[in-house]
Amino acid sequence: MKAIAKNICQVLLLISPLLTSLGHAADDNRKLVEFPDMMKNHMMANMRDHLVSLTEIQQTIATGEYEKAADIAEKRLGLSSLDDHGAAHMAQMMPKEMQEIGTGMHKAASKFALSIEEAGASGDIKPALGDLAVLMQQCVSCHSAYRVH
Repeated sequence: MKAIAKNICQVLLLISPLLTSLGHAADDNRKLVEFPDMMKNHMMANMRDHLVSLTEIQQTIATGEYEKAADIAEKRLGLSSLDDHGAAHMAQMMPKEMQEIGTGMHKAASKFALSIEEAGASGDIKPALGDLAVLMQQCVSCHSAYRVH
């Protein structure tokens, strides 16, 4: 239980810059990216699902369900999820750097999926937690640099 609490604290430390950046609208220096309303709504729904997916991943790790965590990561965040998210259409409207961060996030999710699956076999979760941190850092990087409204 102590290890789970430590892991939760580590995750909270990783996302705190994101939460901080969301709370300072008056001095928001992030680049505004314009999308048609329908695409903006689609993107926001995707990002909400990303947050739900990350939460479900953390919950499954806490209960030792590493294969389930891998499945969530790959199908909802990883490279396998690109078609479901309409990534090809969305990317056309994004600055190149934003596209690269997004692609990096999807690649990091696929890498995490493999490493958490391996953790189930080896019993060593540390590499997978490191890969989860890399995945979440991609989210933080994008949200720190860009805004859509």
